[in-house]
Amino acid sequence: MAHDGIDSTRRRLLLAGSALALMPMSTFAVTRGGRTPTVRVRGGRLQGARDILADGREVLSFRHVPYGADTARHRFQPPQPEPAWRGVRDATHFGPVAAQSGALGPGSEDCLSLNIWTPSTDKAKRPVLVYIHGGGYTTGGGNDPLYDGTRLCLRGDVVVVTVQHRLNLFGYLYLGEFDERFTASGNIGQLDLIAALHWIREHIAAFGGDPGNVTLFGQSGGGAKIATLMAMPEAAGLFHRAMTMSGQQVTAAGPRAAAQRARLFLDALGIAPDRLDPLLSMPAARLLDAARTRDPSRVEEMALYFGPVLDGRDLPRHPFHPDAPPQSAAIPMIIGNTRDETRAFLGKDPAHHALTWATLPDALRRHQYVDLPTDVVIAEYRRLYPDDTPSEIFFAATTAGRSWRGAVLEAEARARQAAPTWVYQLDFPSPLDGGRDRALHTLDIPLVFDNIRQPGSRTGNSDDAQRVADAMSDALLAFARHGNPNYAGLPHWPRYDLAQRATMIFDRATRVENDPRGGERRLYEQAPFVQRGTF
Repeated sequence: MAHDGIDSTRRRLLLAGSALALMPMSTFAVTRGGRTPTVRVRGGRLQGARDILADGREVLSFRHVPYGADTARHRFQPPQPEPAWRGVRDATHFGPVAAQSGALGPGSEDCLSLNIWTPSTDKAKRPVLVYIHGGGYTTGGGNDPLYDGTRLCLRGDVVVVTVQHRLNLFGYLYLGEFDERFTASGNIGQLDLIAALHWIREHIAAFGGDPGNVTLFGQSGGGAKIATLMAMPEAAGLFHRAMTMSGQQVTAAGPRAAAQRARLFLDALGIAPDRLDPLLSMPAARLLDAARTRDPSRVEEMALYFGPVLDGRDLPRHPFHPDAPPQSAAIPMIIGNTRDETRAFLGKDPAHHALTWATLPDALRRHQYVDLPTDVVIAEYRRLYPDDTPSEIFFAATTAGRSWRGAVLEAEARARQAAPTWVYQLDFPSPLDGGRDRALHTLDIPLVFDNIRQPGSRTGNSDDAQRVADAMSDALLAFARHGNPNYAGLPHWPRYDLAQRATMIFDRATRVENDPRGGERRLYEQAPFVQRGTF
């Protein structure tokens, strides 16, 4: 979900993944061996690793491949090319994530790097799948075990790439209103991604990939970043398919709203807007601490929001308002969500699992983004789902009013544009914690990567879970190869239109439903959708 950070449990899992990053992937029974691969790129020569699976198959990996220079030297400025190096650069270990607070922090401002998995460095011109991580625009990184490209790479004979880029204030603090040196600062994180895509176009052929067939896929904040790239002129032509998973960006922050947040940030540091030079030398930790300032939004109590900015330059329009971006109309797109998104974070509070009809209204007032009368919402949910408990209605309503609403609006905008679009919903439930989390936010990550046995996966490793992983990963691979997710063995997946609203339901029995949760969709159409950070 684009406006929600990673919950504390997820952060602990990510931290565990970082600790495992330098270890062989025992989950895959991988050993390092054979002649190590070497590839030449613009900065110099890279030496990767050759990983051998238990069944004898091999995958080549290149980690911490730089696509830009250390950003500490040019804070709040567009990315610069990485410096050349002498000799052969070791590319067998992950590099640091972006500077951030939380379990993955402190990270580093020297973070612009890629991780690449490929079956071979031949000239086979394989489809390239580039994954953009979640964590909103604030946290996360491309080194998580759930994002390991080994199985997807070998399953589909494709090249898999994950990306690190600037986040939070380092990637999205809008200072352009105060100093013309920083006119691009509100979208620096997006410009990093564009620089990474330029690097991929220039060099991915050396890793066995096809620069003319690049698919972006990303979950939560990663999906939101992709939706934003679809409206950025500098990104045009750099990717050819897009898949967003529980992540959408209907509107961006307006310049007034972004400048207001920048002023609050500067106030916390004691810096005047007309004297920004101290920002360039302050320790990153101090800047991150100031970013914890309370956001002016009345939606929820969170730290300052940082995200893409409608700056009239790098982002000249809202990503999906008032319509879908014309520049991306020809790009095939999959838009997906999980059935029970908010159980991933709101479900951590035991009180939310013990709501009564008396306590439900107040819980909805605090956590439902769409501003509708709670008695109207509750009455409609009780009509639609008469057997649901107050807690079940709470999780359903908060999911429908938050992430899912934006996904529906994007799909509708694409349908009006007659752009090739497919929609999915993950209903397969997590078996962990007694099954109470159901199809929670992030559950589709290990399924799409076919990584259900990796650390951090909440899918379980049952035959049912593997069948869903087979269906989702094969749909992604078909989409990357052909621009259409249909393949033999999957129920026919129609394109999304406003008449039928066909949606692939990934579950124990994968199937297509027309307009699932249509009653909820119509309920929330009564109020305008306002994405966090817009105002």
